[in-house]
Amino acid sequence: MTISVLLAVAGLLLLTVAADHLVLGSSRVAARFRISPVVVGVVVIGLGTSAPEFLVSGVAAARGDTGIALGNITGSNILNLTLILGVAAIIANVTVASTVIRREVPVAVAAVVLFALLARIGLTVATALVLLVAAVGALWLLVQGAGQGGNIELVEETVAYVEDRGDGTAEPVTPPPGRVRRWMWAWGEPIRALLGLGGVLAGAQLLVVNASSIATALGVPPLIIGFTLVALGTSLPELATTVQAQRRGESDLVVGNLFGSNLFNSLLGGAVVGFAAPGAVPAGSGILLLVMVLTGFVAWALLGRGLVLTRGEGVVLLGAYLATMPLLLL
Repeated sequence: MTISVLLAVAGLLLLTVAADHLVLGSSRVAARFRISPVVVGVVVIGLGTSAPEFLVSGVAAARGDTGIALGNITGSNILNLTLILGVAAIIANVTVASTVIRREVPVAVAAVVLFALLARIGLTVATALVLLVAAVGALWLLVQGAGQGGNIELVEETVAYVEDRGDGTAEPVTPPPGRVRRWMWAWGEPIRALLGLGGVLAGAQLLVVNASSIATALGVPPLIIGFTLVALGTSLPELATTVQAQRRGESDLVVGNLFGSNLFNSLLGGAVVGFAAPGAVPAGSGILLLVMVLTGFVAWALLGRGLVLTRGEGVVLLGAYLATMPLLLL
């Protein structure tokens, strides 16, 4: 089992590093095609940070490990709005624009509720189609609403995130002089995104195979392994993006990323599981689905009250995540 643990950790590390490059590479490619910064912030970054969740869940479901697949989605959704949002609030107060609370957050919470209801029924091909249609509809609503509402805060924060090199300099928006530099400017980010995607796929396979072996060796239900080890690992990209954005004071991007990640996890992740392994949900998943829904409403209520999440409330969210652990014993 020692080898399985080491390989699972290697898969987690590969997922984290690869997802970071996937998000940054795809965001910069989208920006160079002059795609709206709001679309980049809501869709590209949210989809990129969610790639580990639905790819890991898809691989697990295809292998017949539906417990790992469902545990990963529910665990990631809970973790995003408790542990990660709590960490963001402890770093600094999370101040969010009213447009994000009125538009992005309600759509994401509705997506989580829909996923919970359909997962309770059973993730079949039919329910997967419903989730897929809902995903397309949600993206259309977000993009249309963002274009009409003109969320200036999210636009500015997305541009800062995409252009920041992390060393105090900005990514050039036009081709630099020199043949090699121009080639790197034109092809470096697409190659980064493709390698990141490949790394996420490889990390997902490595993590799922060995997580399943660990569950078998310990006699632990796969649902628990998915909710803990796998969910924590696939949420590391969200944690890295959140810490990086929050340290620069980009709270709208933090909130949009976390709730957007839950939207993609629920709709696309649930659809992938339904298509890959249609069938009944694992035993014991009902309480986790309920906690997942309640977590979304609590985080929404805390942010909506005054449009700020304080450090004290961040500590409460961290405590809420720790309180979900005993539920696994039920």
